[in-house]
Amino acid sequence: MSLPKTAVAILAEEICAKYPEHSNLGLAKRLRREHPEVYGSVEAARSAVRNVRGAIGKQKRPYATQVRKKGKAGAIPSMPPSFADAWEPFVLDAKNIGIISDVHIPYHSVIAFDAAVRDLKTRALDCLLINGDFADFYQISRHQRDPKKRRMSEELKSVVAGLEWLRHEFPSTRIVLKLGNHEERWNHYIWNRAPEIYDVPACQIDQLLKLDEHKIELVGDQRPIMAGKLPIMHGHELGKSIFSPVNAARGAFLRTQHTVLVGHSHQSSGHADTNLFHDETFVWSVGCLCDLTPEYARVNRWNYGFAFVKVSGDGNFSVSNMRISKRGEVRTG
Repeated sequence: MSLPKTAVAILAEEICAKYPEHSNLGLAKRLRREHPEVYGSVEAARSAVRNVRGAIGKQKRPYATQVRKKGKAGAIPSMPPSFADAWEPFVLDAKNIGIISDVHIPYHSVIAFDAAVRDLKTRALDCLLINGDFADFYQISRHQRDPKKRRMSEELKSVVAGLEWLRHEFPSTRIVLKLGNHEERWNHYIWNRAPEIYDVPACQIDQLLKLDEHKIELVGDQRPIMAGKLPIMHGHELGKSIFSPVNAARGAFLRTQHTVLVGHSHQSSGHADTNLFHDETFVWSVGCLCDLTPEYARVNRWNYGFAFVKVSGDGNFSVSNMRISKRGEVRTG
């Protein structure tokens, strides 16, 4: 009777099957990097790979599970497979779409958040898109933090309560949450501080925010969202300092050279441009629903806002970029 396989052998077999053309040393380095708790050194990982491939001696070769033929002198090398992951847009199959960005719970504006929801409830939405930074995650920021601020557990309770409230206000509407740079703070914190538990289910942000419980879809990996022919991004995907020129929408145009709708800048703005053949490009940036005078940016050009997008059958669209006054009055941007 054969003995049960250890994690050392199982992981080595999996990576050998996935990358059969890779060198033993290359796979060993990857195993060591991805599973340091299993392989104490690159050499230990290399031994496991060689065992799987029958390259550790004649006596052990009969027990190899993925024997690889020895290369011949003068053989022509082949191109290695790519480790790059596919990065495709998330297609949002909806006609009437409400978009809110940058709520930053628990540092949100109750007046602005309520005004946006009240307006969007009148528009017969097919989908509500939370376009990033619904949560703030202040206490795990890399920036200077005030220890007197809310603890992380309290922040999480507020974020989950905000999602629960949205589901109550839109009981039958599809809700999609795109991760912004503030939600990404969670993964970055885990990767940097506790990589050993990054794959524990309870540590995944969808479970942390109870998205399944409230039937909310998640879009990660900085993927653009397509509403018909309109790409929607949070905005942090475009890189730093891109929102400086003139206005945020122009900054997004300079980076994408394409029609797009973004948040992130906390400003309602638009920018139109045409090319040689007078094809029109229009870019929108959407205002925020958070506190306008946080401790780290008391003076700024922010404003409250949200957007409504109507998509026709051919994929064309119209955008209503709405602003909200300090008193909660909604008007076009």
